[in-house]
Amino acid sequence: MTDRSTVENGQNGNSNSTNSSTVLDIYPLSCYYFGSKDVLPLRNETVTDRVLRMKANYDAYGMRTCVAAVIVVELFKHPHLLVLQINNSIYKLPGGRARFGESDTDCLKRKLLSKLCVGEESRGPEWEIGECLGMWWRSDFETLLYPYLPPNIKRPKECSKLYLIKLPASRRFIVPKNFKLLAVPLCQVHDNEKTYGPVISGIPQLLSRFSFNIVEP
Repeated sequence: MTDRSTVENGQNGNSNSTNSSTVLDIYPLSCYYFGSKDVLPLRNETVTDRVLRMKANYDAYGMRTCVAAVIVVELFKHPHLLVLQINNSIYKLPGGRARFGESDTDCLKRKLLSKLCVGEESRGPEWEIGECLGMWWRSDFETLLYPYLPPNIKRPKECSKLYLIKLPASRRFIVPKNFKLLAVPLCQVHDNEKTYGPVISGIPQLLSRFSFNIVEP
């Protein structure tokens, strides 16, 4: 029999008052297998080179669209966010840039297969892409991302969308050797922009309307 314990984010502990759409099942970290695969080549470019590349892509394809995965697991009875650490320094959510004409869902599935799976994993459980939790905008090529689009900006250069990923009870995570997949407590991520940046540090607020239902195997 499955043992379920619910961590309520609201003051009312009555589960009957909780809408099922705001209950998020999360499974213990121990339910998942973690391995490594070959190094994933990364761009080695200066800030100037990156800006020039973004301008060229914008001229050719229009606004850049990026998608990122919000994946939550349980550890020590507390929700943890899965984040990628690149070269032992930069923290990012799994995801990346969409190709021209590619849907958000197709892009995120492709990026998750590329960064968190290997080979035969493409025939494993399909990634369940949930709702869009939030959107961040870049008004020009050199500014930071903001969680809103200023009304005076008519041609934004980038839109990044955060999607909730609903994990099954088991899955294999296979990560490139130059990446680390870390489970970070939401309490550590919250308002910690200095370490994780504005997007990741704002995720606990985006998840605040959910009740976490910890599913014990």
